[in-house]
Amino acid sequence: MRRFYDLLCRVEAVVAGACLIAMVVLIFLGGIARLMREPMNWTIDFATCLFAWACFLCADIAWRKGGLMSIDLFTARLPEPAQRALLYCNYLIIAGFLVYLAGAGAWLSWISRSRSFQGIPEISYSWVTMSLPVGAVLLLITTALKFRQTLLDGRASSARIPG
Repeated sequence: MRRFYDLLCRVEAVVAGACLIAMVVLIFLGGIARLMREPMNWTIDFATCLFAWACFLCADIAWRKGGLMSIDLFTARLPEPAQRALLYCNYLIIAGFLVYLAGAGAWLSWISRSRSFQGIPEISYSWVTMSLPVGAVLLLITTALKFRQTLLDGRASSARIPG
């Protein structure tokens, strides 16, 4: 299972990077085409779709690597057990929100399946909206793994405390 998750993380990083590169290329091509008086308006639309996917994938990568912003001005002054309890509460709140996002995003993708993306009849709007539940599930997996590791670390540290 660990090997599958590592592979998933690598694929996620490659897809996120490809989305970011493709966004830049599409926007640049759209700008060059507009300068040549041959606008390609669809480039901005596809870049927007890629941006939605890149946001969620990159958020998961940052969350996994501890790269998201956090403010611990008050919690750092609390005793260790209170800090741990607040961390558990934070993980549970985040997990609850991500479960809601995954469900609401799946519903949104389902009801928008017949809507065309930016008027392009061959492409469903669900391709954009699926970034929400997919990203939420990936973030939920990362949150669950962080929560599990925190629990294991907490047990290990409480086992070391002489009682």
